[in-house]
Amino acid sequence: MSTSTKPRILIVEDEAAIRIGLEDLFVYHGYEVETASDGPTGLAKALTGTFDMLLLDIMLPGLDGFAICDRIRAVDRTQPIIMLTARSADSDIIQGLRLGADDYVSKPFSVTELVLRVQAVLRRAQGREDTDSPIRIGDLELDNQSLCGRRGDEELLFTRREMDILAYLAAHRGRTVSREELLNKVWGYARDCGLETRTVDIHIAKLRRKIEPDPSDPSRLVTVRGVGYRLVE
Repeated sequence: MSTSTKPRILIVEDEAAIRIGLEDLFVYHGYEVETASDGPTGLAKALTGTFDMLLLDIMLPGLDGFAICDRIRAVDRTQPIIMLTARSADSDIIQGLRLGADDYVSKPFSVTELVLRVQAVLRRAQGREDTDSPIRIGDLELDNQSLCGRRGDEELLFTRREMDILAYLAAHRGRTVSREELLNKVWGYARDCGLETRTVDIHIAKLRRKIEPDPSDPSRLVTVRGVGYRLVE
């Protein structure tokens, strides 16, 4: 991560007008900004590990945003990443979050909403407190530091965001936690900001594939219809 007093953001976007507009926007809000207009350049810059936030477009020449996100997550499961997606492309949203993005913003986007999301994700990443306490779910023991766990002989790997969700649910085990509460406590979004996002539901689906004996019939991380989610083991 950056050692600068200003947060550093990398914007990987091939459309010049959008890229320049985003650069101006975040410089105005006090960020140090670097940009890349193609996938290979964006990946090379991202892998330096010197950025506090990555903004990745999906459709990029040379290497798309999915491939960049996947390559980053192979070596760094804590780097904050927000993906820029087409508003109508649900499959893009799901794929980006499954590969480890923290959140997404759909084009055409509100610049106010984008800044709020970036600020919230960064605030949460910089303000979180590490704990050595393992998270126990049924027969699973998960390490909050290494972001790893085991299920029999299978190693389980988590992103920082996934582990934070489990840690929060474990701290409130047995109580139903709403989507809004998770967005507030884990993503750092204000309760009254009115953001619409499917990121919580998609992250929960990812977690079930890792911690549930049968993800299609969850028994550990259950949905309370119309209310939220509850960790029961």
